[in-house]
Amino acid sequence: MTLSRRDFVRLTAGTGAAAALAQLGRTAAVAAPSGSYRAMVGIFLYGGNDGWNMVVPTDDRHAAYQAARGAVALPRNTLTPLTNASYALHPAMAALRPVWDEGALSLVLNTGTLFAPLTKATYLSRPDLRPSNLMSHSDEQAHWQGLRARDSASDGFMGRMADRMPGGRLPPLISLSGSTLALIGKTAVPLVLPASGLPGRAGYSARDTAKNLATALLADSEGGPVMDGVKTTLRDTFEQADLANSVLSGGNSVARHFVDANGRALTSDIAAQLLGTAKMIEARGTLGHSRQTFLLSMATFDHHANQVAGSPIAGDHANQLGALADAMAAFHRAMKALGVGANVTTFTMSDFGRTYASNAQNGTDHAWGNNHLVMGGDVAKGGIFGTYPDPVLGGADDITNEGRFIPGIAQEEYLGAIARWHGVSNADLPYVFPNWQTWSTAGRGPLPLFR
Repeated sequence: MTLSRRDFVRLTAGTGAAAALAQLGRTAAVAAPSGSYRAMVGIFLYGGNDGWNMVVPTDDRHAAYQAARGAVALPRNTLTPLTNASYALHPAMAALRPVWDEGALSLVLNTGTLFAPLTKATYLSRPDLRPSNLMSHSDEQAHWQGLRARDSASDGFMGRMADRMPGGRLPPLISLSGSTLALIGKTAVPLVLPASGLPGRAGYSARDTAKNLATALLADSEGGPVMDGVKTTLRDTFEQADLANSVLSGGNSVARHFVDANGRALTSDIAAQLLGTAKMIEARGTLGHSRQTFLLSMATFDHHANQVAGSPIAGDHANQLGALADAMAAFHRAMKALGVGANVTTFTMSDFGRTYASNAQNGTDHAWGNNHLVMGGDVAKGGIFGTYPDPVLGGADDITNEGRFIPGIAQEEYLGAIARWHGVSNADLPYVFPNWQTWSTAGRGPLPLFR
């Protein structure tokens, strides 16, 4: 068979195979499910989420919070209170209060990129201990996803985890938010999907013309070893595309949970991604997965201006946090309905935190430490991990006079706890986290996030 370059490009473009062909030469491990099922679901908030308005102190520190934050400060009486805690969530995140009351939500305070433990004094005197290129979007995203605080990364922590995890009929590393550094392993091949399924082009769907072209190509004995590799990858990609489409586009029992407090269907992009994730989890038996790792995302958290509008509790940031909370709560309901509420952990990541001080445009600027959320039926009930920084501008934790706080918890301590819960062995933790030795000695180590 002779297949023109144009036909080949049209064939792969019509089925989602092009991305998989870029992984040619890598292989995914295939193994039968073993042990208890677990899934981890990471949500990356691109642009730098203002975690200081996501998790707010409600005790005497609120006065210092309000004084420092100025125009973006949230009045105490507007916050979403958390039972038996001196912290509250943003007013728009009320959907997560029942999850907290159930004991399925934890807070991680002031975490971020660290190469070594730092105080303000050592930050100022030891530049060799600082992470590289702090407060840069691209660099900090790479720090979070690659976990090399002073070096460039060519692979990511989720990919390295998948290198050590069993596979199935589909790769156990699944992204519904595009290809990113976090997904790249040394051997693992991620499956990158749109939340609603793989789109096909007219005349080139996996079930008709393109399938026929692929079958003819696979039957062709010409081309040598390189073409044989292309054929194998293309065949596997078609099979994966068919299976993924059947899961994402077929019947399910989880969509009914993705509604707001008034019973209206959630329409945000993050809700669609979490619904797609829920469908994949529901199909875990069909897919042959004992472990699944998902990466999702939300964009445009870089609120240098108009973070609030009209009042502190309204504006772009409030809308985003509301969408996130509604989708997370719906996802948790779906997991409980599937009977895997305690087998799934959802957690947030972001480039960096924002300045504690607001700016003249009703926004905030790039900073460092940040607050994050961890959700699941196996998290520590009422868990609050880490120490809230000194909220005084220019104080003990602020490297400037604008509230750029040195993190008290390293990413490795935060994400390492989730990785170990997920099944990464102690022996493999240094592989997944290249700087693990620094964060596993001298009293440092994975946070006790789980029961």
